[in-house]
Amino acid sequence: MQTLLSIQHWLYGGMSRGLGDFVGGNASAIVFAMAAAILFGAVHALMPGRGKTVLVSYHLGRPSRPIDGFANGAILALTHVGLAILLVLAGFAVISRAFAYGGRTPQFELASGILIVLIGVFLLWRSLARDHGETAGNGRTLAFVTGMIPCPLTTFVMSYALARGMLGAGLLVTAAMTTGMIAAIGGVALTAAVFRNRFVELMSRTENARHRLGQAFEIGGSLAVIGVGLWTIFRA
Repeated sequence: MQTLLSIQHWLYGGMSRGLGDFVGGNASAIVFAMAAAILFGAVHALMPGRGKTVLVSYHLGRPSRPIDGFANGAILALTHVGLAILLVLAGFAVISRAFAYGGRTPQFELASGILIVLIGVFLLWRSLARDHGETAGNGRTLAFVTGMIPCPLTTFVMSYALARGMLGAGLLVTAAMTTGMIAAIGGVALTAAVFRNRFVELMSRTENARHRLGQAFEIGGSLAVIGVGLWTIFRA
């Protein structure tokens, strides 16, 4: 826990220094700040969080193309960051509460958890059905719902930038940070999709065994999504 807190402190301190580099207008400092923001975004995305768990559970549970895994990771990251930007710019009261909870927004966590559970139940029902088709839209919807919790680091960056009259700098740093988050979360989901497909190929010596193994993965993935959603509800 102490290590995680140290990393979080490093992320927030680095973001503050990165925004400060924009004030001087030095070209090399701005380039360095943008590169650092990409790194900070990737590190932030790799820290413990329900987003990666949900996507990994989904892509381990059903066949999908690796590109779909990366796309779902991008949707999650963009929703996660985009909602935080909208809340800061709109000046909603929930932002002040977020700081009071250490960067958390319990209301959004509760709503996201409920929706994740509902989608998990739907996926479980489809897994138990004899004949069903799988569409990329299911994964995209799940990624969007999972990303509905506003990003606390983005909230900090945008609030810090607005307080100092650096909206443009804040948006640029946030965009760079989002690039790192997309690479990290999308990479994790892509890896899960590739692993699932390769594993099923290795284990599918007969058509019947392959069908049963795939259904077991689907049921297990659906139950994992439900479990994560329930944990989100109880934690909110």
